[in-house]
Amino acid sequence: ADHQKADWVSIHERICQLLIPIRTSLPFLLSEKERKHGTEQLLKRQKYIIDLAYSAAQEFVLDGKHKEAIPAALHALRFSTEVYGSNSVQLVPAYLLLAEASTGVGHLPEASKYLSQAQWIVLRTPDCSVAVQYKLHRSLGLLCAAEGNFEQALYHLANDIYLASSTFGLKSIETSGGYFHMANVFFRQNKLDIANSLYGEV
Repeated sequence: ADHQKADWVSIHERICQLLIPIRTSLPFLLSEKERKHGTEQLLKRQKYIIDLAYSAAQEFVLDGKHKEAIPAALHALRFSTEVYGSNSVQLVPAYLLLAEASTGVGHLPEASKYLSQAQWIVLRTPDCSVAVQYKLHRSLGLLCAAEGNFEQALYHLANDIYLASSTFGLKSIETSGGYFHMANVFFRQNKLDIANSLYGEV
């Protein structure tokens, strides 16, 4: 009952009506043209639900409501898998959101599992965009920091900053997030001079 309530509050209320045509199978006696049109409509609806679920999960994470974000992110992942396949780089954003939400509620082993999935997909995608790669390193850095593994956290955050700055520039908003999280790690290590310098950079 708790899971159902969490699911309803998180996302199900928003997508409930949208699920009906998706879960209804197409009539068998259709022409080729009607079947093609039905398939296109199904794909459109699935992509719409992915965007809706992902946006809802992102909103919850930004509001610090990590527990509420998990069901929405799971829906985004489930539909992304249906549409793009289980090894598609399109799944990585949902995995990263799930990892961040899981870290937020203190479920670090689950967060690690989601990040391993994302990392595996990125490694198997030679033309993976830098935007996806820097976000992966940021998520890995945040997980390591949550686990207290500061050296590994700094390694991943340095990669995050390098990748973001090489694409968006040193003074970009994308890069500033990496500086901010790195500053937090130095702060937790009591290296206040370095932390303050990085906060200044942000």
